[in-house]
Amino acid sequence: MTRNKVIALLMILVIAALGLTACGSKGAENGEVRVYCFGDYMDPDLIKEFQDETGIKVVLDTFDTNEEMYPVVSNRSVDYDVICCSDYMIEKLASEDLLKEFGVKELSNIGNIDEEYLKIAEDCDPGNKYAVPHTYGTLGIMYNTNNIAEGEIKSWNDLWNEKYSQQIVMPDSMRDTMAIALKAKGYSLNTTTESEIQEATKYLQEQKPLVYTYANDSARDLAIGESADLVVVWNGEVLYSQEENENLEFVIPEEGTEEFMDLWAIPAYATNEDNAKAWIDFMLKEESALKNFDYLTYSIPNKAVIEQVSEDEKQMSYLFPGEEVLSKCETLKNLGSENDDMYSRYWKEFKAE
Repeated sequence: MTRNKVIALLMILVIAALGLTACGSKGAENGEVRVYCFGDYMDPDLIKEFQDETGIKVVLDTFDTNEEMYPVVSNRSVDYDVICCSDYMIEKLASEDLLKEFGVKELSNIGNIDEEYLKIAEDCDPGNKYAVPHTYGTLGIMYNTNNIAEGEIKSWNDLWNEKYSQQIVMPDSMRDTMAIALKAKGYSLNTTTESEIQEATKYLQEQKPLVYTYANDSARDLAIGESADLVVVWNGEVLYSQEENENLEFVIPEEGTEEFMDLWAIPAYATNEDNAKAWIDFMLKEESALKNFDYLTYSIPNKAVIEQVSEDEKQMSYLFPGEEVLSKCETLKNLGSENDDMYSRYWKEFKAE
């Protein structure tokens, strides 16, 4: 090959590489935003829509639990710009100066969040300084009315009834499972009284022979497939489950229950704060919220979603319960490392039995 041909070939390769680079950067002309979130927690189409609308590239990583997320954020293993996690973890991160105060009330779409749920968010974020609601939910019991009369299940204590032996699915989650036993006994799910935690642990040990399995994400599928008649699920699982099996009913027990809120926040070390705020503001849009609701069927405290759900009284009662239920709800609180250790000790005792 002659020298001129070599030069020409090299020029072609350089031009092609530049072209590929240009194509690869399309849709990212305004930089990127690194998002860290629970897995499968948004309609994937929203990522493309955000990129097309803003020119900001989204880099998404996911996790399964708050406890998995915490060391990654606290140790700055990866520099994330925006995270989504639960209320008690927001409280913990804020107390350790790991979140950035970013003017939540100044977001252009913050008015789309129902005021009642901004107040609930203040339980973990006083003054709404650090976080914006993404989803909301309550824990309850879903049961099969083919085998259990409608209205028969009213209490958490029904999960200790021997007539339902091997038909019960409980969560496999320390705070959630302990919360059920604590509520059944009439205690706060945030108690730090050791005798109450000890009593709840003993109650869970007594229940063990009646439990078919302990499961989290797969619980609804066990109910849909009728492998179990009573499963503990979040209310966001109900609408999907009923589409698959019309015999399923849902109840929030009379003793009250755990409510949760997952929220968007910006880590203190975020390097793309403006892009993070753009992402959060985009998720607050009516169109984004409605699209996400259709995908997740979880309660999204956006006025547009509430208005749509309110047309169906039963759906409304499942997803956005009234004051009578809310007054008996509690959110998990950050109890501090000493109390976390106490819960862990009793949880290990229960698991080892």
